Amino acid sequence: MRITGKNLKTIVNGLSVSYNDNGPADAPVVIFIHGFPFNKSMWDEQMNTLQDNYRVIAYDVRGHGQSDAGEQNFSIDLFTKDLLSIMQALSIEKATLCGLSMGGYIALNAVGKYPERCEALILSDTQCLADTYESKGKKMKAIAAINANGVEQYAEESIKNLFATESFSTKKTEIAAVRAMIVGTSSKSLSYTLFALSERKGTCSKLQDIKIPVLIIVGKEDKITPPTASLMIHEKIQGSLLKILDHAGHLANLENPSEFNLQMKNFLHQITKKPVQMVLARRLVMNVI
Repeated sequence: MRITGKNLKTIVNGLSVSYNDNGPADAPVVIFIHGFPFNKSMWDEQMNTLQDNYRVIAYDVRGHGQSDAGEQNFSIDLFTKDLLSIMQALSIEKATLCGLSMGGYIALNAVGKYPERCEALILSDTQCLADTYESKGKKMKAIAAINANGVEQYAEESIKNLFATESFSTKKTEIAAVRAMIVGTSSKSLSYTLFALSERKGTCSKLQDIKIPVLIIVGKEDKITPPTASLMIHEKIQGSLLKILDHAGHLANLENPSEFNLQMKNFLHQITKKPVQMVLARRLVMNVI
């Protein structure tokens, strides 16, 4: 029997996984996958926006939030296996996957390996490229810094690159929440995930095989996965939509939630209800740069 609410628990691959599950049982399913080093709470506003018309689920990736870390070395493949196991545990045959940054890596990996389980994709502030030698080196330095100086200093350094310039004066509550998410993540999980991200395989060569609807959203001031990375994905996935949000950096859904939610709702309405009017389609194209 389905249980709804926040901070629910299920056993996945031998681990206790925390998740939120709301909305009508028979509605189309949207699964939100958070970025690194955050947790499912980053999707609260999006969950609230959609829950009247969709079954919405957000979960903590292993080692993050209230989910167990386990003893295995982390990898994007392992995270993807967890995602499919969560879908099985919750009796979900098919879903739209919405992933930000690391969540986008997981979503792209999932649609590549299990296309029959994916209804559509919403990719936010992510990329298809594997890490360069330089990027891997930065992650190894970050792991060393965490081990030497602790999580709080890592959180302070991370915050500097996550948000658009104006957000530091207009989004103080959101910044404080993100800082708390990072500080609340164990040094082990931070290190294991950084290593997993550095070792991930690129997915660019497989994007042309994606045949489901795809919406790509990115903050105009994203320093970590800039708009050019989203444009690359957009150009490789035939029929995809690209929206670049003003007043946002790497956390577009937190920095410009009204526009993020509008684009998300329009996209989901288009693929689950009835065709969107041509004027809306033209406006979406005109907003791409």
